[in-house]
Amino acid sequence: MAQLDMAGDSSARKRPGVRRMKKPLPRIDMTPMVDLGFLLISFFVITTELSKPGGLPLIMPKDSKENPTELGESYALTVILTEGRNYYYEGSWTNALLENRIRETSIAGLREIITRKQKTLDDTLRYREGRKGLMLLIKASPNASYTSVVDLLDEAVISAVEKYALITISEEENNWLRQRE
Repeated sequence: MAQLDMAGDSSARKRPGVRRMKKPLPRIDMTPMVDLGFLLISFFVITTELSKPGGLPLIMPKDSKENPTELGESYALTVILTEGRNYYYEGSWTNALLENRIRETSIAGLREIITRKQKTLDDTLRYREGRKGLMLLIKASPNASYTSVVDLLDEAVISAVEKYALITISEEENNWLRQRE
């Protein structure tokens, strides 16, 4: 009977000239992905720092009728905002009304008025505070728009007015506005 040579069969499978091709493990170069990640992180960090909302500092005087804040008439510039028209006067209301110094203006024209008042305060020697002493009093009538108040505050910031206040309009001024409209 014939014998089976198992060793011979295994050598037949491993032929000397034929090799199996080794498959290399896949390698992914992550360098571009890491670069992109750092670019995105830096972009979002920078844009969030640049787009922080800024607030306008507004300091309101204390609401006390016992000790009101004194203000020299020559430093005061009052702006009355209404729905369609805006008015301004310098000094006190009674003097401005008696001397007919209440003038109509636009929000854009207020920059020139503020600049002129600042120049007057700087040039006159008796005003020791100069332009820093200018007090812009903003009085909005009940029908004034929020946009006009914000626009006026922007003009104050552009003109470098350091002191300004939003105060309520007096009954006399309100009556005067009703007569004008």
